[in-house]
Amino acid sequence: MPSPGLPAVAVDGVSKTFRLPHERVHTLKERALHPFRGKSHEQFPALADVSFAVDGGEFFGIVGRNGSGKSTLLKCLAGIYAADRGRIYVNGRMSTFIELGVGFNDDLPARDNVMINATMLGLSPREARRRYDAVIDFAELHEFEDLKLKNYSSGMEVRLAFSVMMQVDAEVLLIDEVLAVGDAAFQQKCFDEFARIRRQGRTVLLVTHDMGNVQRFCHRAMLLERGRVVELGEPDHVAARYLEVNFLRESAARDGDEPSESGRYGDRRAEIVEAWFEDEAGERAATLPSGRRCAFAFAVRFHEPVEDPLFGVVLADDRGNPVFEASNARLPGAGAFAAGDAATVRIAFDNVLSSGRYEATPAIARGGSGVAWIDRRERLASVVVTGTRPTDAVLDLPFELEIGARERR
Repeated sequence: MPSPGLPAVAVDGVSKTFRLPHERVHTLKERALHPFRGKSHEQFPALADVSFAVDGGEFFGIVGRNGSGKSTLLKCLAGIYAADRGRIYVNGRMSTFIELGVGFNDDLPARDNVMINATMLGLSPREARRRYDAVIDFAELHEFEDLKLKNYSSGMEVRLAFSVMMQVDAEVLLIDEVLAVGDAAFQQKCFDEFARIRRQGRTVLLVTHDMGNVQRFCHRAMLLERGRVVELGEPDHVAARYLEVNFLRESAARDGDEPSESGRYGDRRAEIVEAWFEDEAGERAATLPSGRRCAFAFAVRFHEPVEDPLFGVVLADDRGNPVFEASNARLPGAGAFAAGDAATVRIAFDNVLSSGRYEATPAIARGGSGVAWIDRRERLASVVVTGTRPTDAVLDLPFELEIGARERR
């Protein structure tokens, strides 16, 4: 049982360095002919003096670019790696979901693997048997439960592994972002589980590249860069800093200059020149009445050829909460744009927003397995929505309310 009053996880000055050989010796003959080859090593600091604490019941995000030290940190927390310096304290039983298929035997069917894996994660054999059906139901693998795992797809395997982890009564969950292997329907089931365990007050450390999930689930988040903590705090601030580190430095490395604008990300193959709101008549407007048709528009200039770019906008209220998002991600391709081309993107919608100020973040991106920003400009334009009906909600949706005749007794 966890000790009351103590953090669920505490990391104090943890450092981890790997020795990378410059040249490997593969055979005895090479060793005999070149006895001194392969002796030199390079020190690679994967983690450098990392410190943070996670309270019980907190959903804590760990983000960073590839090679920033996220997975190394989780493996140190799980006891897979021993830290070179520093201390790690975990208050309660821990369950880990770090690498696909760890603890599974490919020559055994799902039933045996569930029993072995659940027992390794702390359940008694009797309890593992009792929860087996729940695991298979969640993973949706009933028709494949007698099939050996070596015949499973990677998606089926990740579903089974995640389902086992969700059945373990652990106070602390360590989850790496291997859920991208699952299909869209299973990912949504996982997100529903995240929401459930968040409501239950269990502690989760989630490694992810998806800033939407950080802002959606996490109470706090931490950004790692080259093994060091560079941001720790509110999810919105960490997500913004992640974008800055991930894209602005990349662009600066190509251009040889430091980025000149904060809150702007991308490689600038094209740029968003300006953005504005339009009223029902198509005129530029600083205020928009609620309940009327309106539009958001932005002008784009292309500096290099771009094929089928993604255009979109996120609208947020004055507290930073996203309230509306639109893009052409699910529409036919936008076509090819050449250097020197210009375009105007216009997104029309019915204004059902309640009174208040709203800020728009337009973006251009390249699609594929992940989004790569071409130009994203945070809070580039704003508008004030006016309305006559007071409401505490973000949206002022039209509705009909009917009360039937009261029956007298």
